[in-house]
Amino acid sequence: MLDLKNPTTQRTAMQAFFFGYQAFTAKADEMLARRGLSRVHQRIVFFIAHYPGVSVKELLTLLGVSKQALNTPLRQLIEMDLVVSVVPPSDKRKRLLELTADGVRFEASLRREQVKLLQRVFEQAGEEAVNGWLTINQALGQSRSS
Repeated sequence: MLDLKNPTTQRTAMQAFFFGYQAFTAKADEMLARRGLSRVHQRIVFFIAHYPGVSVKELLTLLGVSKQALNTPLRQLIEMDLVVSVVPPSDKRKRLLELTADGVRFEASLRREQVKLLQRVFEQAGEEAVNGWLTINQALGQSRSS
């Protein structure tokens, strides 16, 4: 186990995380920038793709952002015809979000680039390291709510 009381070890661990995240997001950032979009837009389309028909309220919870923080990027995605907001007949107060055909293709292209990178580094690292990486990232995600 790493000694995180040691400042050098702290920097090493955090630097590895920062550079790893930078590598993970670099290609997607380029693709997003070509459309005038940013990572928040990718996070929105990622979760809508994985939870089709997600309500705005549920999306706010998944993203951990305020309604104000979601409003502008979501509106941009709707205006770009990547996301559609549907009002279900059962509850006119709700707005359910789905990707359009263009949105599905766009999200898949972003994800495909990131999966290629993950596949390459996972093969280099080996199964035990990948399982450890998944465990750490899942624990980080769960600590968000505690």
